Amino acid sequence: MNGYIKQLNHSVNDDEVQYSLQLGEETASVNAWIGRRIHIRFLGERHCIACGRAVKKLFQNGYCFPCVTTLAETDLCIVKPHQCHFAQGTCRDESFAQTHCMIPHTVYLSLSSQAKVGITRMGRELQRWVDQGAVQAVAIARTPTRMRSGEMEVEIAQNMPDKTDWRKMVRGVHEEVDLLQLAEKVAGNVSESFQSYLLDQHVLKRFNYPVLPDVTIKAVSKNIEKEEVTSDLIGVRGQYLLFSDGVLNVKKFAGYHVALDVS
Repeated sequence: MNGYIKQLNHSVNDDEVQYSLQLGEETASVNAWIGRRIHIRFLGERHCIACGRAVKKLFQNGYCFPCVTTLAETDLCIVKPHQCHFAQGTCRDESFAQTHCMIPHTVYLSLSSQAKVGITRMGRELQRWVDQGAVQAVAIARTPTRMRSGEMEVEIAQNMPDKTDWRKMVRGVHEEVDLLQLAEKVAGNVSESFQSYLLDQHVLKRFNYPVLPDVTIKAVSKNIEKEEVTSDLIGVRGQYLLFSDGVLNVKKFAGYHVALDVS
């Protein structure tokens, strides 16, 4: 199969994560590839995932430079939502803001490499947690806008991480944490301005990723621009394909034209 990479798609059934990948007109189950030899070859073309133009270089997981500098979804406030500038009248796209930012957002704690705080649009929690390779997650608050969730995240992050250590995550190494107990503690310490957003109940969600048992995973990144990938697939976590000799961040190469073969 061959086509332009977007990202790994996934669903969760009884805590088990099921992955698929679409290239061109074909969609295949990635779980079914585990234990088999995979060959991935970059075919030399890159297309922006937003406008579709052919370019020599892509940014921010698949965007061309003009899109990076003009689209609302590539603005700095996407990664720093507490710096939202919609109220100043300088938002790149008001319609995008109304459908993506001026809507309820979830503040959560998750456990991937260590317990961390994060935010996501309401309804996208499972997508976000699996993309980050979380083994556990719990929603703690729901805010009316993205900016308010970002402000709450900044406050909580003063006492805990807001980033994932991808090297530990791909290896399946994480802290031993009672996430529900931690959620109660965090909720009890938020400032008064955020208390009305706190959820009455905390429901723990667990995730099991398709990884072969008793394997050693090397946290070494593969780069399809520099070399073809020919290796045995031993698992998948987050947006990473786990091989016997390294890992490939699929989303990093969104927009790349590749050929993929499974032996």
